[in-house]
Amino acid sequence: MRVPTPSRRPSHGRRARAGRLWTRERGLLLALLAVVGPGVLAGLSDDDPAGITTYSILGADFGYRLLWTLLISTAALVLFHNLAVRLGIATGKGLVSVIRLRYGVKAGVSAASFLIVANLGTTAAEMAGIAAGLEIGGVSRYVSVPLAAVAVTTLVLVGTFHRVEIVLLVISSVFLTYIASGILAHPHWGQAARGLVVPDLPFERHAILVATATLGTTLAPWGLAFVQSYAVDKKLKPSDWKFERIDVVGGAVATGLIGFFVVVACAETLYRNHTHIKDASNAAVALAPLAGHLASTLFAVGLVGAGLLAAAILPLSTSYSVAEAAGKEGRVSGNLRTEPIFFSTYIAMTVVAAAIVLIPGAPLVPILFLTQAVNAVMLLPLLAMIAHLTRDASLMGELRVGTVSAYAAWATTALIAVTVVALAVVSVLPGH
Repeated sequence: MRVPTPSRRPSHGRRARAGRLWTRERGLLLALLAVVGPGVLAGLSDDDPAGITTYSILGADFGYRLLWTLLISTAALVLFHNLAVRLGIATGKGLVSVIRLRYGVKAGVSAASFLIVANLGTTAAEMAGIAAGLEIGGVSRYVSVPLAAVAVTTLVLVGTFHRVEIVLLVISSVFLTYIASGILAHPHWGQAARGLVVPDLPFERHAILVATATLGTTLAPWGLAFVQSYAVDKKLKPSDWKFERIDVVGGAVATGLIGFFVVVACAETLYRNHTHIKDASNAAVALAPLAGHLASTLFAVGLVGAGLLAAAILPLSTSYSVAEAAGKEGRVSGNLRTEPIFFSTYIAMTVVAAAIVLIPGAPLVPILFLTQAVNAVMLLPLLAMIAHLTRDASLMGELRVGTVSAYAAWATTALIAVTVVALAVVSVLPGH
């Protein structure tokens, strides 16, 4: 009589358990991939040419001294993008729609109007970034800007939601060039770490302006409107929240990480050599003799890619807001006939922003940098409303935020208010 070999059953059991584990992990991965998009795109779009310029000036003018402001800005980005997406998933409405619903039509129209003004200046800054990056390679802005405007408009007009999303996610991979540029600058990691955790802010107008602009460019008003409306457009449900949270946190942390390497690249080269810049294209050129032509080229390539991504997303944010102010819910998968307000706004924003950049002698650097400080001012009412709305049980249901998150939201709003007031004070004091 043959005795069965006992070792075969455990081996079969191990294979079965491994198979179940792989099936479960694959299911979790597919569920995560299904919701990826709003957080990553909204986060990385904050590293647009205006943002890269702000971070470049921060590093070139102050070294690692103000790096802590980027850490605070990134934490604020994680918090408020989480709140905005939760609000969108819970209500099935974009930010302006919820404002219109809770605070009235006038409040919704006012919010959309403020966003149009701020977004137009920032969209022009994105086009300026594309032009500046390609001018380093000898391409005239009178060629690059119209081509960029046609490209992003065509993408949104003819693409389905998922195709548009895939193209934008692919473009976002260009931000790896900034990490490479920072590493090529051979930074002093200890000094960078100290700059992250030790607050230091000179009481002077330029330093406070840069700190305020860092908050305004990292946690931008248009990003809040976009991430919420895009989550609604993606048709995310409350059951998706646990996976979407990973998308939001990942996108926000990636934003801060890229900003960190931009500051590092400029602090380790331009600041140490007392080289002052006006915008990110100046930084790209100035890096060549200090960190090598490869670092300079990668920086310029990142600037163009960042401009293209943001030039596609900023008009989208505006289109969502305008449609919602009119009582509609714009959809990328629609068309000019079915969604006339949404797509007309997108076309108008892109065309006007491109036209501003092509005006001879247009003050592009003030447009690019100062609009980020304006963003910080405009953030205050939006942050206050989001903090209030996400505590409303009748709106949020099971996604209502807890006490800790609510306190954190109000503390962040208060901090930004302090920086705005400080900027106003030093601007009027003599000697500043």
